[in-house]
Amino acid sequence: MTTTLFGYWRSSAAYRLRIALNLKGVAYDQVAVNLKEGEQSGADWLAIQPQGLVPVLEHDGERLLQSPAILEWIDETWPEPGFLPRDPVERCRVRGWASIIGCDIHPLQNLRVLKTVAGDLGQGPDGMKAWAQRWMRSGLDALETLVEAAPRTGAFLGGQAPGLADIYLVPQLYNARRWGLDATAWPALEAADAACQALPAFQDALPENQPDADA
Repeated sequence: MTTTLFGYWRSSAAYRLRIALNLKGVAYDQVAVNLKEGEQSGADWLAIQPQGLVPVLEHDGERLLQSPAILEWIDETWPEPGFLPRDPVERCRVRGWASIIGCDIHPLQNLRVLKTVAGDLGQGPDGMKAWAQRWMRSGLDALETLVEAAPRTGAFLGGQAPGLADIYLVPQLYNARRWGLDATAWPALEAADAACQALPAFQDALPENQPDADA
């Protein structure tokens, strides 16, 4: 069986999948789609992903789209270690935290949205940065409040081991720092991020450690 991740080194969604595959101990190849050069808009890539987005995960000839769906598939295909708590309420809580990032923060700072803000809407680079910071700050402020209020039994958002919420959190904080935000504003999130960053699965997934870094 072969597994290939099509992505871009600085894509948050591809970053999530690298973390997930690493946590499961799944070997995979990588194929870069250079977002900076616009390869995602070319005919070859659109034939694979008609939205012109990354990542795509190919496994034994099947091509899977959209990182939330792929994360579920990874967890179902390789059940251990699991990404979700056993308790239904805890599972819902973790899914909710992940959704704040995946549904409410990430889509608004996606490359195509930022280009629209800067170009089509005439806001330029400064307006684009302000837009990205605004929605990251708003979402992470809310997530920090929820995490601080929730009962937790370990260093990770997932408890004693990293789980789904951590898989979403780490790329988002990486992106927040890249856009000039100070992660110390979210001490609970920063602590969970630090616990994750101590693990090889997260270290190996870092954007700068990818073959296409700086491409």
